[in-house]
Amino acid sequence: MLIDTAYYQRISRGEVAGSYQAFPDACRLKNGDILCVFYAGYGHVSEPNRDYPRGGRICMVRSRDEGRTWSPPEVLYDSADDDRDSHIAQLSDGRLVCSFFSSRHTRNGWDYATKIVYSYDDGRTWSKRAVTVARGYAVSAPVREITPGRYLLGVYTEGGERYFAAITASSDGLRWSEPIPISANYPGLPDGSETDIIRLKDGSLMAVIRSDKVNMHFCLSKDEGRTWTPPQDIGFPGHAPHLTRLSTGEILLTHRLPNTALHISRDEGRSWQGPYVLDEFEGAYPSTVELKDGSVLAVYYEEGEGSAVRAMRFRVRKDGIEKLKW
Repeated sequence: MLIDTAYYQRISRGEVAGSYQAFPDACRLKNGDILCVFYAGYGHVSEPNRDYPRGGRICMVRSRDEGRTWSPPEVLYDSADDDRDSHIAQLSDGRLVCSFFSSRHTRNGWDYATKIVYSYDDGRTWSKRAVTVARGYAVSAPVREITPGRYLLGVYTEGGERYFAAITASSDGLRWSEPIPISANYPGLPDGSETDIIRLKDGSLMAVIRSDKVNMHFCLSKDEGRTWTPPQDIGFPGHAPHLTRLSTGEILLTHRLPNTALHISRDEGRSWQGPYVLDEFEGAYPSTVELKDGSVLAVYYEEGEGSAVRAMRFRVRKDGIEKLKW
């Protein structure tokens, strides 16, 4: 049974964004707005065609009232490739950074490149030319500013023999290091991919990695992401991990499987409560933002033709979560 409609709303569907909207991410801006970015096209992969001559693109919607209402969708970035799986973050210097990857079908298969674009005016305008972070890599996470002036981004390869999660770093957001593999040649995790990062209270970093074949895994770093421990089984399956720390200290790990789901850690990732199913849709790719009243906003998507981006609210309790009506 699908979630009661009183517990969610569609925040983008159709209009300029197209007939298929997916892979959303949201963040709180310093001015109080919440900005949600997402993929917009005609299908799970939207190569250029007659109706979409530039293929899939990145769109955005904005809320100025804690997620109750949202602006109509606007195009954030649209190149000649299929631009997809966007994520959003605001850096300490005020810049908004949108990470995504572009894909292009060639005679030799698919070419991928992780890219970023910036906004210096709270998302009203965006850089026209994207910065290429890593050629041959895809991304499904926001840029994480682990300290002022040090930025990390979880990336991954797709297909063939090169199939692993990696971390790339930057000191200015414009020049990025060669990705450091964190799951390559590890037999317990043969297909590490989508990866997100969070700072733990002891100062170390945790990277959580997707797998299609085994449980999600995690790696730890004690030197600001320069080196990482071998991957360890986190204890449960999941796709598209997204990490958020609440003001009360808990870490939220949202993911797909089962459906649109959430785990909660109250001990810095040593153990996890859940899964708590947010919605029965398998599209998912959920991310979360803490609201001013201490509740949590989750954005995710409906898989299939005519898909839309959804939002729902919940409150973390000692024994799980309480879904909230709008």
